[in-house]
Amino acid sequence: MTATTAPAAVLDRHGLDALVAALVAQGRTVVGPTVRDGAIVLSELTSADALPYGWGVELDAGHYRLVAREDGAAFAHSAGPQSWKSYLHPARERLWSADRTPEGRVVFTEQEAEPPPYAFLGVRPCDLRAIKIQDRVLTGGQHEDTGYGKRRRRALLIAAECTEPGATCFCVSMGGGPAADPGYDLALTEVVDEDGHRFLVRVGSEEGARLIEQVPHLAADLGTETIARESVDAARDRMGRSMPPVDLRALMGGSLDAERWNDVAERCLTCGNCTMVCPTCFCTTTEEVTDLTGDHTERWQRWDSCFDLDFSYLHGGSVRSSPRSRYRQWLTHKLSTWHDQFDTSGCVGCGRCIAWCPAGIDITKEVAALDAEHGTETD
Repeated sequence: MTATTAPAAVLDRHGLDALVAALVAQGRTVVGPTVRDGAIVLSELTSADALPYGWGVELDAGHYRLVAREDGAAFAHSAGPQSWKSYLHPARERLWSADRTPEGRVVFTEQEAEPPPYAFLGVRPCDLRAIKIQDRVLTGGQHEDTGYGKRRRRALLIAAECTEPGATCFCVSMGGGPAADPGYDLALTEVVDEDGHRFLVRVGSEEGARLIEQVPHLAADLGTETIARESVDAARDRMGRSMPPVDLRALMGGSLDAERWNDVAERCLTCGNCTMVCPTCFCTTTEEVTDLTGDHTERWQRWDSCFDLDFSYLHGGSVRSSPRSRYRQWLTHKLSTWHDQFDTSGCVGCGRCIAWCPAGIDITKEVAALDAEHGTETD
């Protein structure tokens, strides 16, 4: 991705339709939000008509509900149950297969299928940051996840800046915000007012510049730019949650023996929902699958979770056998020791783990309670 100084543009709904059509014509697999099964989910799109026009969401701890909107906005909703890691770092992926020939030889075949060239439409700023974090984790070290690397290098990212933060969002307190940081090819900011329904488009790469030239658009006008900027700025002040304004890395490292872990362990079901919906969690395991003849086997990589009792299994048993130890591992790694490994926090403040926890556990409240307990101990 190469940075560009191309001027901003404005698309109307027909222009957005043309944008999706141009991506499909390029042979790209377009993925974006749509309404299905009572939620706004990510799915392959063949037309912009499938976007969730006129739908928003109502969020709280352990609560998610679609709500109708009168303005017909397409991107006025918070993060849904899926993140883009479902496509870049899929839940299950075949790594290689092996076959035994009639002569008794074993022939290995590495999985080398070319991944589809994705175009992600509607990437939230929190998810844009999450993709950057997974880039660092999965391709930034000595041992690259080659499948992720191939998919990521071919992906085109179209961000949708946030103007409607949800009740579980806390990206600002995690150093992010409703505005899209660099790293996108195009960034959309939706505007719906008396002058119509339109999208301010900022160009972030040469590929994005070439794409916008293929669709009907107008030069950005001062009025649209001002309204778009003010809408995003206003969203910054309407976050539904926030992390305590403390050094989270130091707090978590100094709270390993806190009593609060016992409290949360009584509520945590260790189901792993938080790790499945988290856009940065990356842990995997491998498994071999053999057919009934015994002559063909496959190795698959699949998502794993530190809430799984077998995740920390060593000879003799699991290192983290209690819910307390497993929840503490997840949260401490996410907010503290992730810095030691990857020079960043592992949390982007998207709030998915709060909304999709069946027990309604809110990590912002848990961290606040740890902070209060830590402050009492150090007084």
